[in-house]
Amino acid sequence: MIQEKYRECIEACLECMNACNYCYVSSLKEYDLAMLRECIRLTRECAEICSFAAESLSRNTPFAQEICELCAKACDACARECGKHEHHHCKPCEQACRRCAEICRSATAVA
Repeated sequence: MIQEKYRECIEACLECMNACNYCYVSSLKEYDLAMLRECIRLTRECAEICSFAAESLSRNTPFAQEICELCAKACDACARECGKHEHHHCKPCEQACRRCAEICRSATAVA
């Protein structure tokens, strides 16, 4: 059973993963890929780290604190990059990343 203290973090990671994946795919369809190169790279990285974090936390990993810290860092980087763009898919991704980073940090503060 998932520890209750990680439930919100797991949900935030999955939401962020979905937002990042959507931003990634949508960015690939944009005209100016060079402008979005870093956004594309970071959304892909962030989605994978969020997925890993959600899976690991659901297994009650003994590395929860380190994984949540890594996830928060990846989310911060992705949010900063998405915040530089006005595309319809970047703003929801930025918001999901900021929320996930905040929740990951609070999950490790009580761990």
